[in-house]
Amino acid sequence: MKLNYIAYSLLAFVIAVPLSKAQDIHFSQYAETPSIINPALAGVTFNTRVSANFKNQWTSVGNKYQTYGVSFEQTIKHKKLKGNYFAIALNIFRDAAGDANLTNLNPNLGVAYLQKVNKKMKVSGGLQMGLNYRTIDYSNLRWDQQFDGYSYNANLPSGENLSKSAITSFDMGGGVNLNYIQSDKFISARNAAKFDVGVSAYHYSLGRTSFFTTTDKLDTRFCAYFNGDFNIPNSINAIMPSILYMRQGGNSEVIVGALLKFVLGDPSTYTQLKKPHALSIGTYYRYNDAIIPTLLYQYNKYAIGISYDINVSALTPASKRNGGIELMLRYNLFPVYGVNLGRTDARPSY
Repeated sequence: MKLNYIAYSLLAFVIAVPLSKAQDIHFSQYAETPSIINPALAGVTFNTRVSANFKNQWTSVGNKYQTYGVSFEQTIKHKKLKGNYFAIALNIFRDAAGDANLTNLNPNLGVAYLQKVNKKMKVSGGLQMGLNYRTIDYSNLRWDQQFDGYSYNANLPSGENLSKSAITSFDMGGGVNLNYIQSDKFISARNAAKFDVGVSAYHYSLGRTSFFTTTDKLDTRFCAYFNGDFNIPNSINAIMPSILYMRQGGNSEVIVGALLKFVLGDPSTYTQLKKPHALSIGTYYRYNDAIIPTLLYQYNKYAIGISYDINVSALTPASKRNGGIELMLRYNLFPVYGVNLGRTDARPSY
């Protein structure tokens, strides 16, 4: 075993542990994982929503860096609420990083209350509570004291105090959101606009996060964002601008970009036999980190998204610009439109 293999293993461990401590699970297609940026987004767009996400990144740096997510949202309405309603969200996220298989498992439950302001606008507030279960496998790590002068020797002691390999913590977050929508059509609408803008904070009360000390706590993560969908005048197509800002401790992240949505088919007005579908193409930029080409296809109640992070950060010499591919699948029922809040007889339109 050559010394440079040991160096690369140590580099993977050094990268994985501090980064996992400093930042949360996140996806480049963050608009498709709303619970990650604000619990108040649950139930804002759809009465029912099921989505799955997968991200594979940094394959040229070390062992796997993979992130998975599954989410379910459901609105809860009652005539006594007079058009206002609740929504619940169940989410399970998991990621694994590096040769040590540093793994985070984060199941959580979110609850949001949505208040109608007028026919086109509503505000919401949400809370999210869950667990953070973190594990690490030290068996694949190589240490400098295990180099006998000629090669790596697994029988030599590492000289490290590696007594704890799993920790569990309680976590909580919350936020507020403002939603505006002009049309009951989600995929296509002439002369219409819709957007969400909000702020949130995560890790109000997170316990131990370090395998080595008892005092480390994950810093609170603050989010602010704007996601829009605006019809292009004299056209059935639209532009979908987005900006996300997150700060956690001394680290910050800014993502800006837009998708151009081409509406390939409008729904039939009366029979619903013709299904709407649209193709959206665009690019996002994560400041000082990555360029993210993105493709989104929506067909009626289904959607599939694919993006790829092209690394442009200081990690480029090691990553060789190989960032990460990300896939998203979504199934949704009955878009929520301000005029129809609380009604059960409203015909859904996409």
